[in-house]
Amino acid sequence: MLDIKMIRQNTDEVKARLKTRNVDPAKIDALLGEDKRRRELLVESEGLKQKRNEVSEAIAQAKRNKEDASQAIADMREVGAKIKALDEELETVEAKVKDMASRLPNLPNPTIPVGPDEEANVELRKVGTPREFTFEPKAHWDIGENLGILDFERGAKVSGARFVYYKGLGARLERAVYNFMLDEHAKEGYTEMLPPYIVNYATMYGTGQFPKFKEDVYQVNGEDMTLIPTAEVPLTNYYRDEVIPTEKLPVYFTALTPCFRSEAGSAGRDTRGLIRMHQFNKVEMVKFAKPGESYKELEKMTQNAGSIMEKLGLPYHVITLSTGDMGFSAAMTHDLEVWMPAQNKYREISSCSNCEDFQARRAHIQYRDDKGKLQFVHTLNGSGLAVGRTVAAILENYQNEDGSVTIPEALRPYMGGLEKITKED
Repeated sequence: MLDIKMIRQNTDEVKARLKTRNVDPAKIDALLGEDKRRRELLVESEGLKQKRNEVSEAIAQAKRNKEDASQAIADMREVGAKIKALDEELETVEAKVKDMASRLPNLPNPTIPVGPDEEANVELRKVGTPREFTFEPKAHWDIGENLGILDFERGAKVSGARFVYYKGLGARLERAVYNFMLDEHAKEGYTEMLPPYIVNYATMYGTGQFPKFKEDVYQVNGEDMTLIPTAEVPLTNYYRDEVIPTEKLPVYFTALTPCFRSEAGSAGRDTRGLIRMHQFNKVEMVKFAKPGESYKELEKMTQNAGSIMEKLGLPYHVITLSTGDMGFSAAMTHDLEVWMPAQNKYREISSCSNCEDFQARRAHIQYRDDKGKLQFVHTLNGSGLAVGRTVAAILENYQNEDGSVTIPEALRPYMGGLEKITKED
């Protein structure tokens, strides 16, 4: 959440920067209008409370002196009623200010590309060279189904569209991929976590999913429970309402979890394969850092994600997202996109973001600076990687003309030394 005081003091700049995120400047004016009313009510209420305290003392003194205080008492009853009305209105206005502010996205870092959508994204670098095939490469869903390791038909029968069964060596490959990722991140200093998969409203609010994006998740009817859309949510909220000891910073967490997403608004997009599922596994990276160190940590996180693909021999590139394409809570995002031969294009496999203090304000996560003053930490998150998309990339990039798939060398110890997946009888 943005600091309302900062918005008041830098209104024109906030309007200009949020306009690049497709936010109507009128929303800022409306927020500041409600905030002005909130402050007016607060001043009026506090003034009356001070007057009531002073008169109450005078009434007490009059009673001690056996003097008539009936008129003053009657006046104070009226003042008390007015204070109650003001406080009720103040509570309503404060809730409105909080709700309006909570729906504003983070301010974009001034250095990122400005544009309305993905067309304005900027490529930072390419890593690896796409393989040249001597045959027409197949899509990963065809490869998986032909090998008998992916079953989309039965996934749809049991659950619906965008669900899948991994079978046999397919299930083992998925397990090998995420175990490899967790081991690699541990080498980089990440503490492995196994967080809850169901969280409450306050947790979803803390990372910015609520209140704006309720349609994107699965909620338990009648209960304050939501299936996590990403491990970022429980990992970032680990320190909610806490002060992290300064000597611990930066803190690195990683976790494998299933992720559950309704994919609202994605009708017709990636209807086949493992790219866009309602349930999928993802290894997540989360960091808590001092403000002056967070962008250095973002670059390290991006490299951590990229190193996984390099060790798996998967070509990829890194792009910086534009203001119009970036996620709600992010100030800067680097996407890593892996090469998918059947589509002849790069597809997102990781998104690494610095949220600065946006989430920390919502979740109230602080540390003490060198002067002992409480400050909000900066939070970062990134996929390290989306497991199903990594499996898809392996199937497509390592496919052979006979329909088999070669196992990347880095994964062979996790596959019992197996070098190739062939069709099961």
